Amino acid sequence: MRDVTDPLLNLVRRHREPEFAQTARSTVAAVISYVVALQLSSEQAPLTAPLTALLVTQVTLFTTLRTGIRRVNAVVAGVLLSSGFSALVGLTWWSLGVVILAALIVGRFVKAGEFVPETAISAMLVLGVTQGQVAAMAWDRVLETLIGAIVGLAFNVLFVPPVWVQPAGDAVIDLAGRMSGLLNALGEDVCGHTPVGKAADRLRQARQLDHDIVEVDVELRRAEDSLRLNPRVREGLLSRVVLRTGLDTLEICAVVLRTTCRTVTDLAKKRTAEPLFRDDIADSMNALFHHMAQAVEAFAELITTPVSANAEEAEAQLVRSLEASRASRDTVAFQLLDTVREHPRQWQLHGALLAEADRILDELDVEKRSERLWQELDRQSREQREKNPFLRVVRQLRSRERSRRRAREEERELQWEEEQ
Repeated sequence: MRDVTDPLLNLVRRHREPEFAQTARSTVAAVISYVVALQLSSEQAPLTAPLTALLVTQVTLFTTLRTGIRRVNAVVAGVLLSSGFSALVGLTWWSLGVVILAALIVGRFVKAGEFVPETAISAMLVLGVTQGQVAAMAWDRVLETLIGAIVGLAFNVLFVPPVWVQPAGDAVIDLAGRMSGLLNALGEDVCGHTPVGKAADRLRQARQLDHDIVEVDVELRRAEDSLRLNPRVREGLLSRVVLRTGLDTLEICAVVLRTTCRTVTDLAKKRTAEPLFRDDIADSMNALFHHMAQAVEAFAELITTPVSANAEEAEAQLVRSLEASRASRDTVAFQLLDTVREHPRQWQLHGALLAEADRILDELDVEKRSERLWQELDRQSREQREKNPFLRVVRQLRSRERSRRRAREEERELQWEEEQ
């Protein structure tokens, strides 16, 4: 029975994945747009409408609206350009070249984005028909494009796509888990003799984190788009900024972690026949890496948890891990200082390990995270005001009105005091 139900359970779980949602929405929207185009277009097979719906319908409302506007701009610009050109000359090799060149240039001016080639395609299709059919062909192509874009947009408006924050949060947690595992592995490696090959393998794992961050960034961009223009979300800007600044912090930590692995590898090359550290130093270094691993996991839990008791618990855990890491770091520093005085070999690598630990702990610091978060929120708000001059004027008018109202209230208070 379990073998029978497991595929069904997997199918139910997959309906929340972006790829599954994209496939289902695009298919339904394409079929609906084709049925509508059959009723309104004079073409026997108005396939431009379902093609547009396939291209327009995305996993988020924001990307659907943006894609729809770009494709409509591309098609309308290409049709208008070719319609005007076909009235003057017919289809020749030189007229085709001129139309394609002009369409590609115009497509960039109308901000068609990835649909710039669509401007040239629409122009060529209209240019290829006979003179008497130009108007009908142009109108049908524009109409079918509008049908596909409107159906795709309406489909996502009526059936609002889900918010993809949870998959992005899971990706961040998974990335932090790999970083934490690598830190714990480094803690074990510094205890006893570490072969160069083993240290080099840790360095390879650290370099792999760059590819993992790219994949997490893709998930995060999808989550950011799903929060824009979504009626389900009230604090979309805050959620986007929290995740984005958190991923930036983890990316910096991953870079420093790769440098740490490189330092350990260099140290292993210098000490091929002996342990990397003395036993007591190795124990303290192991504790440092262990606490840093806990701090990374707590940080990821904090940035992916809503403001609630769980977030407070994650922040408290992060503070405890950072305090324990700094205490272990100070212990290691004193022990390494004594070792350098007795045996001054590779003291540069010892200092590098301490400096890299300091950088990671500084990036994960709670106060620095809050400061960076508010700076990013302020920057995002400022950019939105600059992009929307109308809203900026409205805010200025409201601010002036509040100032006048406050001045009138103060004047009334002064008059009342004089009368008393």
